[in-house]
Amino acid sequence: MKVKSKIFETITIGEHRLKNRIVMAPMTRSRAETNGVPTDIMSAYYSQRASAGLIISEATQISLNGKSYPNTPGIYSKQQIKGWKKVTDGVHEAGGKIFIQLFHGGRISHPDTQGGKIPMAPSEIKPEGAIHTFPFGKKKQFITPRAIESTEIKEIVHQFGVAAKNALDAGFDGIEIHAANGYLIDQFLRDSTNKRTDAYGGSYQNRSRILLEIIQETGKYFNLQHIGVRLSPLNNFNDISDSNPLGLYSYLLEELNSFKLAYVHFVEDGLTSKNLDFFNGVSLTLGKYYNGKVMGNGNYTFERADSEILEGVVDFVSFGKLFISNPDLPKRFMLETEFNIPDENSYYSGGKRGYIDYESLEG
Repeated sequence: MKVKSKIFETITIGEHRLKNRIVMAPMTRSRAETNGVPTDIMSAYYSQRASAGLIISEATQISLNGKSYPNTPGIYSKQQIKGWKKVTDGVHEAGGKIFIQLFHGGRISHPDTQGGKIPMAPSEIKPEGAIHTFPFGKKKQFITPRAIESTEIKEIVHQFGVAAKNALDAGFDGIEIHAANGYLIDQFLRDSTNKRTDAYGGSYQNRSRILLEIIQETGKYFNLQHIGVRLSPLNNFNDISDSNPLGLYSYLLEELNSFKLAYVHFVEDGLTSKNLDFFNGVSLTLGKYYNGKVMGNGNYTFERADSEILEGVVDFVSFGKLFISNPDLPKRFMLETEFNIPDENSYYSGGKRGYIDYESLEG
């Protein structure tokens, strides 16, 4: 048994005391109803994993035009709020804490998923590749999005605020704003997808503006210390990049310092020979610009996570695939036992298989 591992120590964010520093990462699993209402098996899934210090829910769209994939949950209707309340009640009854990840997909979508409407984005730039549409498993090529009008941005910011209020009503302990992995906010942040010439394009200040406005808006409903932000400075997922990630994200993090948020959640993926400034990792490189708590994510082993927490590089670490197949992951870490192997074919297949049927150590 690991008796000196800091990863098993408690940590406080705002009014919440987390029982360990092992976080369940946000992961799309496509088990909601077609109208975005969470299902009973989603409640079972999250409740099974309540031994995590914190659960971050799958990406949850703030509006229909924010939807990227089939059978993903929303947080903009009364039925969705009611469905999520079953999830949060289950997690709390099992002794856990849960944040909801608020999300808008932007150009990473398709008219088939948005009731026939053209996806929106900061600029009319088509992503390379294809995307899942209805029925799930059927892929279609991305299309060129329409550019968001300046007047529409305020409505998107407002929608994030409404989603935060709905999340509070649904019983969530906090929210995470998804500003990573090539989705809408990330599309504003990075210059490969943002060619705007108004107040939301061009300089670091302008490209960061929508995220800072969203934080202010959601902060009307949640204590800022219960709001996290997820960033992926180097990740090129969904055909996105930036010409100067160190410049952009060092600026952004210094702006985020003024909010005193719950944490910043760094996705470590994307390190290449072109990003030598980040050779020792995103969290280590950018953490010096941020004064608050840092969460690491991306191909972490237990040993690496524990080491970086001990060294003060990160304060906690989120795990994805390991939590899919090991609902009792913290216990497995503690006892140094083997892990269940995830069934990749069932990641997005719908139903119970590969979702709530993985065995815990207690059977």
